[in-house]
Amino acid sequence: MTTDIDLRETPRDAHRTVLFDALDDADAGEALEVVANGDVDPHLVRYQHDRERALAWAYSHPDAEPRELRVTVEGPLEDGELGSIDVRDLKPQRRHEVLLEIFDELSAEEGVVLVNDHDPKPLYHELRSMHGDVVGWEYASQGAGEWRVEVAKTADSDGRDDDVLTRYDVREIPKAERHPTIHHRYGMIPAGETMELVAPHEPRPLLGEFRERYGDAFTWDVVEAEPGRCRVQITKTEAVDAEPGVGVDEDGNGDGDGDGDGNSITVEGESLEVIEEMDVRDLPPAQRHERIFAAYDELSGGDGFVLVNDHDPKPLYHQFDAEAGGAFRWAYLQRDPGEFRVLIGKPDGVESEPVSSGEPEAPF
Repeated sequence: MTTDIDLRETPRDAHRTVLFDALDDADAGEALEVVANGDVDPHLVRYQHDRERALAWAYSHPDAEPRELRVTVEGPLEDGELGSIDVRDLKPQRRHEVLLEIFDELSAEEGVVLVNDHDPKPLYHELRSMHGDVVGWEYASQGAGEWRVEVAKTADSDGRDDDVLTRYDVREIPKAERHPTIHHRYGMIPAGETMELVAPHEPRPLLGEFRERYGDAFTWDVVEAEPGRCRVQITKTEAVDAEPGVGVDEDGNGDGDGDGDGNSITVEGESLEVIEEMDVRDLPPAQRHERIFAAYDELSGGDGFVLVNDHDPKPLYHQFDAEAGGAFRWAYLQRDPGEFRVLIGKPDGVESEPVSSGEPEAPF
């Protein structure tokens, strides 16, 4: 039996009540087809806590609105068993937002099992930076496209500042993970939102990276500076359309001829023939990684492809840099919320070994 629940005309503050009532009336094995104008994951996680019943759900599309999902009612949770949320069918930006909201709502000693397709360690850094040492984090299983982590709130916390979308205390993040983690999350935030960094001193090397990559499309404000602690708020003021060093002509596509056919793009004075456009926004991150490196391995010298992603794929750049060295080219063509376009190419005359298709160093 399936029940249809359409929340689009229901006031947002009544969504939880409507869902709870419908779920309470459902027997184990029954399903609800839900349509809403936004993600309802926090309500479903709260239901599992309050009713001690397991739920499973999946969205029909990683990002399309209205949101359409199928919720299946399962059996009662065993004593001490946590409810769960599988975010593998959400795009990365949505994953972070719903998980932050879910953690905000947890009471002391409550938790949830997070199921993801790669190690969600950047989320751990984000939660620790925003809530302190009340974040419990225990891996239940790892790898093979399914990572299960028990995330718990061990004590009450103050939650988030309304003026800051996210915060990272870089003093708590291993040095090698700091910059990739920050750029990865910054690429997801929409224009007008603010990321706050807490560091032992002003991170001026990072400021240099931001100026190089994002031009003047951000503000950098030091809001606190004292020995051993500096708070910097970075606000994304607008999207960046192109990366310095990429040849862009009057038609805006970088092919050098102004006719809009987009057959070649000039990078660092070298022309690369664009043989395809690869939009990976609807693929899980693990599948994106495998497909991108397979496409790169098949390139001939002087060819490239345009990668379309829903956030800045900078961790992928570091993977290429580590494994392909000088045998690749990388240039941003567009940086908009939900749509990043990057040219990835192989220089003319370069013969390279296949690039690893293993797990990426940071989530992409």
